[in-house]
Amino acid sequence: MEVHQLEYLIAIAEEGSFTRAAERLLVAQPSLSQQIKKLEQEVGRPLFDRLPRGVVLTEAGYRLLEHARRVLSEMHDGKRRVAEVGDQVAGALAVGAIPTVAPFLLPAAVSAFLRRWPGVAFTVIEDVTAKLLDGLERGELDLAIMSSAEHLPTIHMETVATEPLFLVVAKGHRLARRRQVVWSDVEEERFLVLHEMHCLAGQVLQFCGSQGARPRIAARGAQLSTIAAMVSAGLGVSMVPAMFRDADGASDRVYLRFAGPPPARDLCLAWSLRRYRTNAARALAETVRSLLSARSHQARGE
Repeated sequence: MEVHQLEYLIAIAEEGSFTRAAERLLVAQPSLSQQIKKLEQEVGRPLFDRLPRGVVLTEAGYRLLEHARRVLSEMHDGKRRVAEVGDQVAGALAVGAIPTVAPFLLPAAVSAFLRRWPGVAFTVIEDVTAKLLDGLERGELDLAIMSSAEHLPTIHMETVATEPLFLVVAKGHRLARRRQVVWSDVEEERFLVLHEMHCLAGQVLQFCGSQGARPRIAARGAQLSTIAAMVSAGLGVSMVPAMFRDADGASDRVYLRFAGPPPARDLCLAWSLRRYRTNAARALAETVRSLLSARSHQARGE
């Protein structure tokens, strides 16, 4: 069993096609097919079911795929360990963030990081929580910034900040002149929320439910900017995180605090417990912590 055979196995499994895998790996398809046949002969089981429209892993293939990813991850981590000398912060770094965090936090965090450590090669991924967790487990991400997530024994989750949520209404809305609102004020409102794949959507509905409120969902969107535009058009109200409010320069929307303890979400750093944490990954995590701490102090001073 050779390393390149495991790389071929992973590529075919992810692409669902020998042809696309060969194109991705820049190898000839006959050579790739031959190596997979040798691997199947070695393990004594077929690894793929060849179907008219592609290929799918057999049970044996699934088991070997997990092993292949672990082996390649260990090899990659070994190279990273050797490459680091002392406290040097260098090399490649892949960071991910959920869409309700990425545009409001990553530019400032990455910029501050690179001013201090310009030699690090960055890859930035914006995706939903489930995809980021998968990227961490596969070794494709070194660090992810997210909010609530299911507990996984292979992923470390560190809560680094708590961020309040605000009610956003159109400037001409009946509540726009209030300094703050209570839950009963919004019981009859039409709510605009993100699609279910976004953790913020679930958090908003959970917060409403905890107050005995069942909001009427008027529309769902894929981006907070779309939700905000619909709010401005008078189509409903929404709940958005403080970092969106702080970045919003629109004059046709008003942000209102909730009376009492405000609804809030946790902001977390996540990384794989199976992978070696490089100096660069540790340094970026500290940069994010410092940035969120500074923003939290600033918010308390408002």
